[in-house]
Amino acid sequence: MTSTIELTTDWVPACGVADLEPGWGEVALVGARMVALVRVDGDEVYAVDHHDPHTGAPVMARGIVGSRGDRPTIASPLHKEVYDLGTGECFTDPSLGLRTYRTRVVGGMIQVEFDD
Repeated sequence: MTSTIELTTDWVPACGVADLEPGWGEVALVGARMVALVRVDGDEVYAVDHHDPHTGAPVMARGIVGSRGDRPTIASPLHKEVYDLGTGECFTDPSLGLRTYRTRVVGGMIQVEFDD
């Protein structure tokens, strides 16, 4: 007998894309999670865990938004570790990683995907 594992994902509404100012992060309670939402350009929105991977403090939405080449980044406001917004890779300390979530904009509303 063969069994298959079905992966389920949920798209959860967070806020309107117009509610975010480009180049800044905002924290949103999406479901039961605190997520940092960052609008970088137009309707391009990234979602990452709001907790700093180094300290565990809920501060990432207040991070410094920038880029490394064509890769959008956010730097922790505490110790300035720099993370890729798309992958969560830490440029300054390879032992750290920031959890990322996929986003989409539907009818002007940002939705965040959780794969529980």
